[in-house]
Amino acid sequence: MSYTKDNRQTMQYMLHSAIYDVCFSPCGSFLAAANKFGDVALFSLTAALSPNVQDEAKCPVYTFNVYKNAGIYCLTSTDTELICSGEGDIQAYRWSDIIAKSPKVTWALSIPQKGVFSHPEINSCVIDSNSDKGTLYAGAGDNNIYAWDIESGEYKSCLSGHTDYIHKICTKDNGQGLVSVSEDGTARIWDLRANEICHIVKPYEHEMCARLDLGKWLQCLALDEDNYWLVLGGGPTMSAWHLNTLTPTVTFDTPGVSQTVALFYEDKIFSAGNNNFLNHWSPTGNQ
Repeated sequence: MSYTKDNRQTMQYMLHSAIYDVCFSPCGSFLAAANKFGDVALFSLTAALSPNVQDEAKCPVYTFNVYKNAGIYCLTSTDTELICSGEGDIQAYRWSDIIAKSPKVTWALSIPQKGVFSHPEINSCVIDSNSDKGTLYAGAGDNNIYAWDIESGEYKSCLSGHTDYIHKICTKDNGQGLVSVSEDGTARIWDLRANEICHIVKPYEHEMCARLDLGKWLQCLALDEDNYWLVLGGGPTMSAWHLNTLTPTVTFDTPGVSQTVALFYEDKIFSAGNNNFLNHWSPTGNQ
């Protein structure tokens, strides 16, 4: 059997597509999913979760392209906009336009160029809405964290210190601080008022966390709403750290499996990684 170019591209898309991030719409009725080919697919949760749902309702209601043949690694949302970032400029689209199936870029931000071939990917974005105008922070593949005034688009600052690319970032203390995790194996806690590193956490150096066979990299990062507990994972075993003492208190054991995402929900911690399971944990480490 012979395949045309279009057929080969379709087969490649079906067999090798990977979802990098998802984001709920502000109304809670839709889910956006971003993939390695630069597409965002919009799903109707109302239809997909309804009783007696048909298979068609589980398919995207609309798909649009952000980057041509380049991955979208992070989706972030405001009350009105979906923000896409990855192997290209940060781009914002109005949710109302996406739902109406007529998306268009409302604004875009670029990392300052440091050379002719310098255009690092962006792996994680967060918005600090506690500042007067709102600040967008982006963790990039050149080991830096960049900040913009989200209202004016003005570039504000760059946080440097990691020695390898950044996987994930999150804000803390009502926007006064930020935590970043990196391929270099460290979690760095930043004071955003002074744009300085306050603390560096290295789980791979702790006996209860280290798994040298899986590496030292960190990708899993979560903070509880009281900013009391910090969850870190990746190569090292996922663990909960007391933020006041910066010591690990409990591990969440998944032998041979790296946890890459985690979140706090009520009195539980949810995590997932490079297997087919969603883990539910108690704060004491029991599943």
